[in-house]
Amino acid sequence: MLSALDRYDHFISKVADWEELWTLKNPEGFVMFGDSSGRECIPVWPHPDYAAALINDSWSDCISERLDLHKFIEKWIPGMIKDKRMVVVFPTPDEKGVVINPQRLNEDLLEELKQYE
Repeated sequence: MLSALDRYDHFISKVADWEELWTLKNPEGFVMFGDSSGRECIPVWPHPDYAAALINDSWSDCISERLDLHKFIEKWIPGMIKDKRMVVVFPTPDEKGVVINPQRLNEDLLEELKQYE
């Protein structure tokens, strides 16, 4: 099993390559975690199968939702910054993901995307 930091690196690479990422949505909207400081965190994954692994128990009514990378950068990142939300990257059923501020995630994604130009 990859460490949280290795999963983060994998996430950045795959999302830049495929130009999509995944989150979870239920009938009320997109799901969020609370971190140890009480901040709202939006979970994201590089592939729908990883997101689907968390669809159980209290999230049994969720579905994997595809997000276009460019829309995520243009709309979601500014919205999370405005709402003071964090991002939790690639949590698994057994391990926590990397909690990161959206500005830093944006910088890492844009840096990786330069490799594809």
